[in-house]
Amino acid sequence: MTTERLAGAGPVDAAKIVLGSRLIVGDVRIRIVEVEAYGGERDGPWPDPASHSYRGRTPRNEVMFGPAGHLYVYRSYGVHYCMNISCGPVGNAGGVLLRAGEVLDGGATVQSRRPNVARRADWARGPGNLGSATGVTLAENGVALFGADSPVRCELAAAGNWVSGPRVGVGAAADRPWRFWIPESEAVSTYRRSPRARVVES
Repeated sequence: MTTERLAGAGPVDAAKIVLGSRLIVGDVRIRIVEVEAYGGERDGPWPDPASHSYRGRTPRNEVMFGPAGHLYVYRSYGVHYCMNISCGPVGNAGGVLLRAGEVLDGGATVQSRRPNVARRADWARGPGNLGSATGVTLAENGVALFGADSPVRCELAAAGNWVSGPRVGVGAAADRPWRFWIPESEAVSTYRRSPRARVVES
C-alpha cells in the first residue's frame, strides 16, 4: 500500500506523504522534517526545469522514471550524497528530495560520521549532511525503500503540522512553493535563494 500511495501521487502530494516519515539505515533511524518536490521532463505531467530529469532520461536519473518508492542518490558538487524518493507512475519522472532530518536512533554512529558537528539538531540538517549521517552512497541508488530486507528503508508517518515555501538554491522555477517542512523542528535547514534565480515578473 505504501508504494501504491507514492505511485498515485504527483511530486507535491508525494512530498507531503514523505514528510514526517522515518528513514532507517542500519542502526540509524531519522525522522524526515524537510523535503522538496521535483517534477520531471518538459513534456511530462509535472514539467520542472529545476529537476535532473527535465531534459529527459539519462543513466544518472533513470531511477526517477522507474517505479515509485525507490531511492535516487546523486552526488552534489562531487562531495555530498543526496537522496530522493521516486514517485508517480512508471515512465513519468518525479521525486521528493530529502532535505533534513532529526536523528532518533543510532546517535553514536551518526556522531562518528559527523565528528565536527556539536549540535545533534545539525547532524542531518541539509541534504548533503543527511546523506553523511545515514552513510548512504551511490551503491544504494535504486534500492526499493519499502522492502523488508532493503539496506535503506522508509516507514511512512504523518507530519502533522507543516508549512511550505520556495525551494532552496535552485535557479529555475525558484518561486514554486515546493519545499515543505515541520516548523517546530530545529533540524530544518536555512532558506537560501540562489543568486541564479530569476525574478518572477508581476
